[in-house]
Amino acid sequence: MKPITRLKIVVFLSSLVPLGLLGWWFYRDELSANPIEFITHKTGIWTLTFLLITLSITPLRKITGQHWLIQLRRMLGLFAFFYGCLHLSTYVVLDHFFDWERIVADVYKRPYVTAGFAAFVMLVPLALTSTSGMIRRLGGRRWQALHRLIYASAIAGVVHFLWLVKADILEPAIYGAILAVLLGFRVVNWMLPRLKARTVASDPAPGLDAGAQ
Repeated sequence: MKPITRLKIVVFLSSLVPLGLLGWWFYRDELSANPIEFITHKTGIWTLTFLLITLSITPLRKITGQHWLIQLRRMLGLFAFFYGCLHLSTYVVLDHFFDWERIVADVYKRPYVTAGFAAFVMLVPLALTSTSGMIRRLGGRRWQALHRLIYASAIAGVVHFLWLVKADILEPAIYGAILAVLLGFRVVNWMLPRLKARTVASDPAPGLDAGAQ
């Protein structure tokens, strides 16, 4: 078995730990006095955490030069979607009992629900097009453009968390700060080559400069 295959197995099993904890807490009857709120909060946190871990792969790969890290990104992104599905299912099934009229009203009237719903909806096409076959069908450029939705989804997720807590914003602020760093790295990484290219283009050619002297 190749080392990367072993690592993928370890990452896969580690990513199931939050689900295992949820099952253990349920078995031990340790889901707090408000189990639905507890499950909703935990699954939301795990969704956002996996989104940030997924977004951290590219910076880590470029900083460390360990290009094999990119092979973990798809799995981590799908786990973000998986926990997002659990988060939404808790809201729809346990909290609202499939009361679609109330759910639609919530999405329309409550900004934090709107932001959370938008974050999940943007993850759906990313999960559906995560296979190698879909990359070939869409083409590399269109696939990359589509998968930039993960940035908007993560931002909407942080906003959802921030608007939800209202008073104690420390935890969502930490997530927001991490996201800002991850997105800031991408902006800087995009700008630097272009700034260098402009600098080189604006410098006079050495021969002409010497002739002018």
